[in-house]
Amino acid sequence: MAANTSATDPAVPARPPRLSRATLARVPAHAHPRVPLDERRTGIVHLGPGAFHRAHQAVHTEDAMAAAGDPSWGICAVTQRSRAVVDQLVPQDGLFSVLLLGDAPPGHPRARVVGALTEVLSAPGEPAAVAARLADPDVRVVTLTVTEKGYRRDPATGGLARHDPLVAHDLAGAGAPRTTIGRLVAGLRLRHERGGPPLAVLPCDNLPANGPLVRRLVQDFLAALPGGDALAQWVDARVAFPATAVDRIVPAPRPRDLERVTGLLGVRDAAAVAAEPYSQWVIEDRFPAGRPAWDAAGADLVADVTPFETAKLRLLNATHSALAYLGSLAGAPTVDRALALPGMETFAEELTSHELLPTLRPCPGLDLEHYRARVLDRLANPALGHTTRQVAADGTEKLPVRVVAPLREHLAAGRVPQRLLLVLAAWMRHVTTAADLDDPRAAALRRARAHAGAPARAVESLLALRAVFDQETAASPEIRTALTAHLTTLTRHGVTAALRQAAG
Repeated sequence: MAANTSATDPAVPARPPRLSRATLARVPAHAHPRVPLDERRTGIVHLGPGAFHRAHQAVHTEDAMAAAGDPSWGICAVTQRSRAVVDQLVPQDGLFSVLLLGDAPPGHPRARVVGALTEVLSAPGEPAAVAARLADPDVRVVTLTVTEKGYRRDPATGGLARHDPLVAHDLAGAGAPRTTIGRLVAGLRLRHERGGPPLAVLPCDNLPANGPLVRRLVQDFLAALPGGDALAQWVDARVAFPATAVDRIVPAPRPRDLERVTGLLGVRDAAAVAAEPYSQWVIEDRFPAGRPAWDAAGADLVADVTPFETAKLRLLNATHSALAYLGSLAGAPTVDRALALPGMETFAEELTSHELLPTLRPCPGLDLEHYRARVLDRLANPALGHTTRQVAADGTEKLPVRVVAPLREHLAAGRVPQRLLLVLAAWMRHVTTAADLDDPRAAALRRARAHAGAPARAVESLLALRAVFDQETAASPEIRTALTAHLTTLTRHGVTAALRQAAG
């Protein structure tokens, strides 16, 4: 066996050390955390510290602490499933870096170390510690990024899926909670028992009215929980659920991104994330126990988030889904390459200008046409490398709010939006032909695969999926006819012909 000579051979460079507090001195000073690490105190619990949280809320929160000189808003990060994030962050003392993919704004480093995390816990492995931290009187805000499917909603009612096996487990109280809502309620119960102060629960996932939604899910859980009435009354009186809209493209980090971080910072970072330079956070300003100075760190604190979240869900997220499904069918591995396909840029321009922008309400302080144009520029960024496969995942959760909702508004006005229908037809082609389906309803979708070569039957099968299509939309003969026509073109002639047909 050949000997490892890297430690003795001067021609072989030594492997850089891993990022941690002990190695932080090796990092260039301009990329250091912006708050003194020894002064931080935990004021936020975050459920679901994946890449998006680390590249978005954690960055805004560290910047807010720095801007206000208030280090009391450190974040206890709680993983919901896998220990992978724990294993990435704990050996690094909660430190991680954010790499900008694209031109960095003036005065901003290409990569920076973020020190907003004060603690990292595993919900499955440390349920008592998680509940205790949620009950901690110094914790005044709980934030969440658990993806759309993590809330375990009933698509028929919009409320809690009480018959979901994991929800049923949590309601039975037979062991440590296994769902996000179950864990949140366990912490709220302990906080109530200890006479804790008020709290704000701030969901940061791409769902309309996400604050009121999580409030409903918590109340549904408590309504089904034996003896939950007193806790439900306390939650009504002491817990706020502000809504929020978040916007930053954060693709999964690639090996070359990690190598770039090492080159810029001089240390290895197993928890590094990569993101576009753009970042937006719109927050309903309703926090009974205070909040970080997020407004001093670029966030918009407003009375009504609704027009902002709708604009983002439709102009960015719906377009993202369109490029993912059409692009993947045409063999484009990334979103930017999908946008470069023949006819795709024109399609995206017309989709956003003619069928999405007209469905939006004015957003105070936000020029929607400028935002629309900027979205297309952001999606064209080749440095992101955002895979169409990643964006195409969980379509049954994403499409109802991104595509079906504006479709319904057009139908109510007597219009049949052909481009939105082509997006849905592309999704139908994707789920009936993709080798692997990453979707919480994959079993139901696979039943439509038998009709991959019969567009009319595939449309009929998928329109029956109530998690995606409401009864009225599914029953519309105009919708059924248009979807069948688009799916037939995609099946027989491919994406380029379908785009040409939609433009005509």
